[in-house]
Amino acid sequence: MASGRIVVYGGRGALGSACVTHFKNNNFWVANIDLNPNEKADVNITVPKDGTWLQQEEHVVNELGTALQGQKVNAVICVAGGWAGGNAAKDLSKQADLMWRQSVWSSTIAATLAAKYLSAGGLIALTGAKAALEATPGMIGYGLAKAAVHQLTQSLGSKDSGLPENSLAVAIMPITLDTEMNRKWMPKADFSTWTPLTFVAELFDKWLKGENRPASGSLVALVTKNNVTEAIVQ
Repeated sequence: MASGRIVVYGGRGALGSACVTHFKNNNFWVANIDLNPNEKADVNITVPKDGTWLQQEEHVVNELGTALQGQKVNAVICVAGGWAGGNAAKDLSKQADLMWRQSVWSSTIAATLAAKYLSAGGLIALTGAKAALEATPGMIGYGLAKAAVHQLTQSLGSKDSGLPENSLAVAIMPITLDTEMNRKWMPKADFSTWTPLTFVAELFDKWLKGENRPASGSLVALVTKNNVTEAIVQ
């Protein structure tokens, strides 16, 4: 008997893979939604890369519905996203479009999944960014998209959002995650200030169990200093 059912949107990326592994190790049924499959997941739903926003949503909603066969999920965790730099002088619309597709499309589709398939009292977690609380002149498209995720989270946590009763909508706001790619591109950085992926997966698990839950609609910064991470509600 599974401990419960979890959907990880972006379950093939670094953080998503850590979440899939964590919940599988704790005996959850896990569905991965991504451009690529994760062999550890029980179900893989492949997002049509060239599909429109609406086409992607319809595909994912229908595929998950088929996989669940009338059952509900305990959590929808969206850790899909990416990063791009750039200011107004070069490729602003191009970079903003990419960031919108990676962060906002995935987050809104995750919200639709939660409205349809999340059990009462369940968790929907999205991924914002602490940097997007302020100006991001060197990465405008990224800041735009993450700020939109923050607004979506606050709306989902409010009355009449369409989510099931007593559900928790929350966005994590990392500063820098300790991933293989980040270490590759920033080899001289201070890794003691980077947030471990296992911390994030365990945080989702705690919230799922009702431990130290913030208010619904909260934006939670992940601040790491000297290898110690705190989850700070903004």
